[in-house]
Amino acid sequence: MSDNSEFRWIQPRDPGSINWYGLWTLYKKEVQRFFKIFLQTIAAPIATTILFMAIFTLALGKLRPDINGVPFIEFLAPGLIMMSILQQAFNHTSSSLLIAKIQGNIVDILMPPISALEMNVAISMGGVTRGVIVAMASLPCIYFIFVPTLGIEHLWAILFFAISGSLLLSQLGIVTGIWSEKFDHLGTITNFIIVPLSFLSGTFYSVERMPGFARVLIDYNPFFYIIDGFRYGFIGTSDSSVIFGVYFITFLNLGMWVLNFYLFKKGWRLKT
Repeated sequence: MSDNSEFRWIQPRDPGSINWYGLWTLYKKEVQRFFKIFLQTIAAPIATTILFMAIFTLALGKLRPDINGVPFIEFLAPGLIMMSILQQAFNHTSSSLLIAKIQGNIVDILMPPISALEMNVAISMGGVTRGVIVAMASLPCIYFIFVPTLGIEHLWAILFFAISGSLLLSQLGIVTGIWSEKFDHLGTITNFIIVPLSFLSGTFYSVERMPGFARVLIDYNPFFYIIDGFRYGFIGTSDSSVIFGVYFITFLNLGMWVLNFYLFKKGWRLKT
């Protein structure tokens, strides 16, 4: 046997340290993943948002009365953009984990010296990045084609709800991806939770017009507060308390963060 000096001993990680290189590598991998299929992950949702705007503008734009003193098209545009952000953030993280589990390469994430916290941050930020990119590409198209009068009233609200909303849906997507064992499971969550919450969010209407029983459902719908706060940043009016929405979404993000950390730590449905 050769001398021990020839061996290179690897020191264990300091439990209090952060593997910044590993975190960045995993985040970069998540971003490259959706850029490789750009037409599906970026171009398609932008085209869908523009198509929605075209339909509502041509069919209902001049027929619908103003909402909260704002022209219907100006009221609609921020909601459509935000809905696209939320859907793309959820789709990214949920499909990323589910595909990795089905293909068997989830081990590539679990084996490196990356902590549960680092995995949670990197994958979540991948979903946030995808959602924000879709928003940044959709907004100029909608502005120049459909709503040149759309302004910015509160930039902080636009930034906060865009980032915190996409972060919340990214983390919900992580839970869904961990729980799902096949695409049928993912489709179930999308069709029976994500889509109904999206359409009960006040994207296409003011919630003040909803009947009492429906308003109860909306009052506990995080999509409503995210879209309402994001819209407030553009038009300056809202259907709810924007400050309450800030606290509510922040609380949900913290709760989801703790849950995902626990799931990654235990390896539930990941290591078996």
